[in-house]
Amino acid sequence: MYLASSILTILIPATSAFVIGLLITPIVTHYLYRHKAWKKTAGKRALDGSVAHVFNTLHREHETKAPRMGGIVIWASVILTVVLFRALSIIVESPSFFTLDFLSRSQTWIPLATLLIGSLVGLVDDLLVIREGGEGLRLRLRLLIVVVLSSYVGWWFYAKLGMTAINIPLFGMLTLGMGIVLLFVLVSLALYASGVIDGIDGLSGGVFASIFAAYGVIAFAQNQGDLAALCATIVGALLAFLWFNVPPARFYMSDTGTMGLTLALAAIAFLTDVPGGGVGVSVLPIVGMVLVATVLSNMLQILWKMVFKKKLLRVAPLHHHFEAIGWPGYKVTMRYWIVSAICAFLGVIIALASLR
Repeated sequence: MYLASSILTILIPATSAFVIGLLITPIVTHYLYRHKAWKKTAGKRALDGSVAHVFNTLHREHETKAPRMGGIVIWASVILTVVLFRALSIIVESPSFFTLDFLSRSQTWIPLATLLIGSLVGLVDDLLVIREGGEGLRLRLRLLIVVVLSSYVGWWFYAKLGMTAINIPLFGMLTLGMGIVLLFVLVSLALYASGVIDGIDGLSGGVFASIFAAYGVIAFAQNQGDLAALCATIVGALLAFLWFNVPPARFYMSDTGTMGLTLALAAIAFLTDVPGGGVGVSVLPIVGMVLVATVLSNMLQILWKMVFKKKLLRVAPLHHHFEAIGWPGYKVTMRYWIVSAICAFLGVIIALASLR
C-alpha cells in the first residue's frame, strides 16, 4: 500500500505536466508562428568557424520555417506543475495534496533553480537569434554564464550540503574536497555542450526523456521522493513537447530547452550521489551515453582537422554524420531513442546494484 502511494506521488505530477504541456503548446505555437520566431537567414558555421556546407545542405530549408523556443513548453509545464501542487497543498487541507507537493529545499530547489535560470538565459539567446541578422549570445558569454552558475551550485553542494566526495561503483568513495566544485563545473560544461543534440526532429526530446526517467528511478530507489517526482515531472513535460516535435517538428527545442535541461541534469546527478547514498555522478556517462557520444564526436572532429587537416566525420556532431551518409532523419532519431533507452536501463541497474 505504501509503495503504491509513493508511486502515485510521482506519476500524478508527471501526468499533470504532460497534460499541462499539451494544453499550453497550441498557445505557445500560436505566438511563435505569429511572431515568426525562426532564424531569418539559413546557414550554420562549423566548430572551427568555417561554413558548415554539409549541414546547411541537409537543414537549410527547415531552419527558416520551424520556430525556435519550443523548450518553453518543457520548463513552463514543469514550473506550472510545481506551482499547482504547492498551491493545492496550501489551499486544500488534505494529506493527499500535501504529499503531492514536491518542492523541497533539500531535494528540488537546486535543480529547479538551474532549470529555470538556464532556460531563461537560453530564451534570451533565442530571442537574439531570431532577429534579422541575429547571432544570439556569444559562445564565450554563454560558457561564462554556465561556469558562474555551476560554480555557485557546486559551492552549494560543498558548503551547504557538505559534499566533498563522489561514490564510484566497486571502488567506494573518492574524496575530492573543494575539488567537488570544479567537478560540478566540468560536468555542467560537458552537459551544456551536449545540447547540440537538438538537431533532428524528435531527437533531443526522446533522449532527454530516457535520461531523466532513469534518474527518477534512481532517486525513487534511494528514497528521494521529491527528486524522483521532479524527474518524472520533467519527463512528462518532455513527452508533451515530443508529442508536437516528432517529424515533422512543429518547433525546435533550442537553447531555452537544452540549457535548462542540461544544467538541471548536472544538479540531479550530484544529488543522487553522496547526498542520496548512490552513484549518480559515476553512472551519468552511462545513462547519458548518447550525450557523451555527441560531445566526443565534436571534439574528435576538431582535433582530427587540426592534426590531419581533414574531417573525421562528414559533419559533426555524430547524428548529422549519419544523416550525411544517407540515413533519413527519422531513422537516426529512432535508433538514438533505442540506444538511449538501453544506456539508461544499464545505468539504473548499476546504480541500484551499488546501493548499500
